Amino acid sequence: MSATSPVRPVLPPDIRARKGGTPLVVLTAYSTPVARLVDAHCDIALVGDSVGMVIHGLPSTLGVTLEMMTLHGRAVVRGCTRAMPVIDMPFGSYEESPEQAFRNASRLMAETGAPAVKLEGGLHMAETIAFLTARGVPVMAHVGLTPQAVNTLGGYKVVGRAEEAAKVMADARAIEAAGAFSVVLEKVPMGLAGKITAALSIPTIGIGAGMDCDGQVLVVDDMLGLFTAFRPRFVKRYAELGKMADEAIAAYAADVRSRAFPAAEHSFPDVIPVKT
Repeated sequence: MSATSPVRPVLPPDIRARKGGTPLVVLTAYSTPVARLVDAHCDIALVGDSVGMVIHGLPSTLGVTLEMMTLHGRAVVRGCTRAMPVIDMPFGSYEESPEQAFRNASRLMAETGAPAVKLEGGLHMAETIAFLTARGVPVMAHVGLTPQAVNTLGGYKVVGRAEEAAKVMADARAIEAAGAFSVVLEKVPMGLAGKITAALSIPTIGIGAGMDCDGQVLVVDDMLGLFTAFRPRFVKRYAELGKMADEAIAAYAADVRSRAFPAAEHSFPDVIPVKT
């Protein structure tokens, strides 16, 4: 591709074709500036419903609305030229019926320009995933710990140990058969995640699921050290931008109070100097 050729965006068939190849790189994004950063290095920019906790200060993802996902989805799509934006369907927007899921998924895609959606759930969501994919809605699935079901699960715990392993495997197989192009495995024991990855023909994207998945995803604010409300075991911090921002804001506040800022170089003179 020449330097003047348009950048070809990543699409769901490209992600599916990456099974067993170079690991897929996925980060969340909620704004245009962050989407541009993610776009330069990642394969997928996930507009996660984690936006509710990270940006809006909600205690969980359950209060996230379709309008919020649409707003942030538009912002991320504007910032992506290559990486594929995928938008989470929020709690309550797809569980009632396949028809409800299609109405809301098609709205998200039409109003944001994103080429795919993500929804949580395994075997019990297979009919809905099949309904969506048969009607032109590419679906990324999500099994293991599903944060929208945190109240049912009893917390943000590992899912898939002991007798739970067979259920998580069945969930993964069901969503593959239903037509999902990839699946997120969250807080799944790494041995089970490896077995699921080997068993499926679609890529697995891990978050707290070990090194054998076909790709990895993190919340961008977690890995940058910006969101510090809690720090899951599976997060690796690549920067401490929260600390840097705190120090910068403290320095700004001190400069304002001491009248060190603004200085003359930050101000406009009353008279424009005449050039000679």
